[in-house]
Amino acid sequence: MFKQLKQVFTTRPVLVVLDLDRKMRVEADASKYATGRVLSMKCKDEKWRPVDFISKSLNETKRNYKIHNKEMLAIVRYLDEWRHLLKGAQNKFEIWSNYKNLEYFMSSQKL
Repeated sequence: MFKQLKQVFTTRPVLVVLDLDRKMRVEADASKYATGRVLSMKCKDEKWRPVDFISKSLNETKRNYKIHNKEMLAIVRYLDEWRHLLKGAQNKFEIWSNYKNLEYFMSSQKL
């Protein structure tokens, strides 16, 4: 099994080169100690493949954030990190999160 994994990881590209004409999506997640993001692109074979990924640990203050704030922090972090790539996208990109309560921010709210 290890030899098979070694063969796959050393002979096939793990990341694809970004094509701004293709559909993109960003997936974000947060845990108690870190945030993680993956930028993916829909390739010619109709499969989503990773272009880039980032993980960053949370400092002591941010570890005390409520989960919805951590999830939003993950989204804000990757939008900032990949701004130069996402601004040039020819199609709208999707933002994926596994936190249902963030849908609140997708619509206008009365203050």
